Amino acid sequence: MIKRTHIRQFLAVVDAGSFTQAALRIRVTQPALSTGIAELEKLVGTPLFIRNRRQIRLTEAGGRFLPIARDLERGFHAADRFGRSADSDATGLKLGTIRSAPGELLQALATVLRPGFAIELAESTESDLRSAVGSGRVNMALLPLRPDERGAHILPLYEEPLTMFVATDHPLAGRVEVAPEELAAETMIARRSCEFLDATSRFFTRHGVRPRFALRSDSDDRCLRMVAAGVGITTAPVSLAIEGIVPLKVAGYDFRRELGLILDPAWAALPEVAPRLTHGLETIASIAADWREMKVEGAA
Repeated sequence: MIKRTHIRQFLAVVDAGSFTQAALRIRVTQPALSTGIAELEKLVGTPLFIRNRRQIRLTEAGGRFLPIARDLERGFHAADRFGRSADSDATGLKLGTIRSAPGELLQALATVLRPGFAIELAESTESDLRSAVGSGRVNMALLPLRPDERGAHILPLYEEPLTMFVATDHPLAGRVEVAPEELAAETMIARRSCEFLDATSRFFTRHGVRPRFALRSDSDDRCLRMVAAGVGITTAPVSLAIEGIVPLKVAGYDFRRELGLILDPAWAALPEVAPRLTHGLETIASIAADWREMKVEGAA
């Protein structure tokens, strides 16, 4: 008999693209995961994955089984929610978010949604959140949209550039623009939550900038406050600006991101969800427009 564990393991391998990463995500050993997948393949009577040293990919049968597995996982989650909310008028909403989402914006979204939903927050990477929405483990996710990503269950919020931030009393604070090479002697602060961390590192390396780092942290607030204290400088989306720091344009550093909400279509269509969600999303779109004007255009 196929069990929920089999479905969970199968989807983990699909979403992670490897047995090693899948085992880490669902917190089992790799041998246990391999055994579970082998059991599932025996139960369905056919191989589901093609395994080689470079990649793991679905067989034709695995591709046909994938939508069935996703529907089953959504059903399991619906059953879980039913059991937890049987004595409550609140409908569950698991809201995923990237770590670099502005806390003030996330607070505004939660304030709008809280009257209609019992909110549970989950922080993760963009790729993990997309997988979680696809498998029904997360109902809605706040994350960077891909170029021209649009659809019935996607709500674009706002687009913004990334910039270098320095303390207000930094010697470069009054400059309109600097060349990357001018930052070679600066001390940097690394925002580990940044979606463009690797790309930023490559950008400065190409220009011969290999700085000393004063801090590497997952906390955007900590990183930006250390910039304000004069400990170092860092790159960040303009909407994350705090008092005591100012943006500094670096020639050629042109990264941008567009934040938006992606919804699980099956969850959004539930009778107890759809009426509450429609009004909430309309309000959120209005909040995003105000946010863009205040935090993004106002910082330009």
